[in-house]
Amino acid sequence: MFLQNLPQLMRRSVFYVLLCGFLIGLNAQAISVPAPAETTPAVGFNNIESALKGLQADDLAAKQAAVEQLPSFNHPQTEAILSALADGKLWVDGEQFIIASDAAGKSQAHLALKPEQSVDATADAKKITINNKIRLWIKNYVAEHALARSDAGKRLAAMKQVMDKTDGAVLKQVQQAMSVEQNSGIKTLMLIYLAKADLRASDLTLHNKAIDTLSNAADPTSHEALTAYIETAPNAALKAQAAAGIKSIDNKLSMLKGVETVSFGLSLGSVLVLSAIGLAITFGVMGVINMAHGELMMIGAYCAYVVQLLMPNYIEWSILVAIPVAFVVSGMVGVLIERFVVRYLYGRPLETLLATFGVSLILQQAVRTVFSPLNKMVQAPQWMSGAWEISPGLSLTWNRVYIIIFCLACFFTLLAIMRKTRLGLEVRAVSQNRGMARAMGISDRKVDMLTFALGSGVAGVAGVALSQLTNVGPSLGQAYIVDSFMVVVVGGVGNLWGTLVSGLALGVLNKLFEPWLGAVLAKVIVLVLIILFIQKYPRGLFPQKGRSADE
Repeated sequence: MFLQNLPQLMRRSVFYVLLCGFLIGLNAQAISVPAPAETTPAVGFNNIESALKGLQADDLAAKQAAVEQLPSFNHPQTEAILSALADGKLWVDGEQFIIASDAAGKSQAHLALKPEQSVDATADAKKITINNKIRLWIKNYVAEHALARSDAGKRLAAMKQVMDKTDGAVLKQVQQAMSVEQNSGIKTLMLIYLAKADLRASDLTLHNKAIDTLSNAADPTSHEALTAYIETAPNAALKAQAAAGIKSIDNKLSMLKGVETVSFGLSLGSVLVLSAIGLAITFGVMGVINMAHGELMMIGAYCAYVVQLLMPNYIEWSILVAIPVAFVVSGMVGVLIERFVVRYLYGRPLETLLATFGVSLILQQAVRTVFSPLNKMVQAPQWMSGAWEISPGLSLTWNRVYIIIFCLACFFTLLAIMRKTRLGLEVRAVSQNRGMARAMGISDRKVDMLTFALGSGVAGVAGVALSQLTNVGPSLGQAYIVDSFMVVVVGGVGNLWGTLVSGLALGVLNKLFEPWLGAVLAKVIVLVLIILFIQKYPRGLFPQKGRSADE
């Protein structure tokens, strides 16, 4: 029976197979809809204007193609346009492409291709947006091509940005730029970059020279490059040479670290000198322990804050205006303290200590009432920002450098006043022998008042300097009053040279001990050393001369 029905079963099987194949084919045809052709960005821009229009494309690939073709037209504004695009300052307003000074596109706008022609952005202006990939391409392009600029600062910044790149295009640009580079700092970075590239070369003779170059550079990146090279060194000789180079770099970096520590100590010492130099005058001449000296510094710091509030558009110059303002205001406050408090307490140092301590509390509370107890920030001018890079392994922040210069300027100005003016002569006479000075017709009361005013004014100037290093608050002066007295006592009461030497020495000692002992313990050790020093030299490094000093 089965054999009789076999032909019919085979026909049905074939029919079902064909039917299934037909249905599967139809289904596949329905599913596999032809994919649209891949959109390729239009890269055939004829001029820079057409490339700028290509930046308006919604497709990011097309936009990137336009960006990459902009430099090919060699237009003088290409770099400015790319920088504005990366910073979000390139706008399209109708048919015009404009660059604004801010990301909002409404301030000081000018035509992208004609920067001399200013325009006003309309409400229809639209910012040209890009993604991070395009932005990174622009920054790399600007950095690489900045190596050919005339501005050494821009070339240095560009060289730092390309230090980690290994592609051949950058290598070729560095080689070309190095042949005409005259700046020694930039040329050193180029040599380091090329030496790192030589370490990857197949020619082992280049490795020897590259290791020597990196070993002579006291640069942390050279240390990292040689450390990584040791793991893949092709032979034992080169590995040993690289190890010796690492040791040499470590020694140079240690020396530079020591120089940096000393510079930090000098900047701290400069702050101590500024805070103590006014106290040295009043303490040495009048024998007054002025516990309100720190608050006079605080007043000077608030003067800098108020001047910036009154000069918001001239921040660069406000610090220079604040110096004489702080001197006058703090000096006037000092005159009031001397006239109404200190004058009645001469010859009673403990009572002046208590009285001036009360004055300090009053001044702190007055500042809290007027300015609130919250700290205020004084903005540093642009010329005090950043760092002075002496070498790849040594850099000093500009604010510390200017503090040191400012300290020396204040010291020598005050020294000239004490040595070359009538007031200085009378101050020295009163400090050495008050009775004889009075007999010679010198009004010691007037000298006391002017001396207190001068010391208070210098304290206010010190406050302006401190406002560039820390926030301004009611308790600003309390952090420096004890250190100021230590500087005065170690240097010798009333001696300006002693104040300078002791202030700088204590600052350097603090910074030398901090890496080993920590900030708190270093301060304790310095205090112990001061106590031992005073036991041996109770009158300080430069003891005061005269009859008043012997009494």
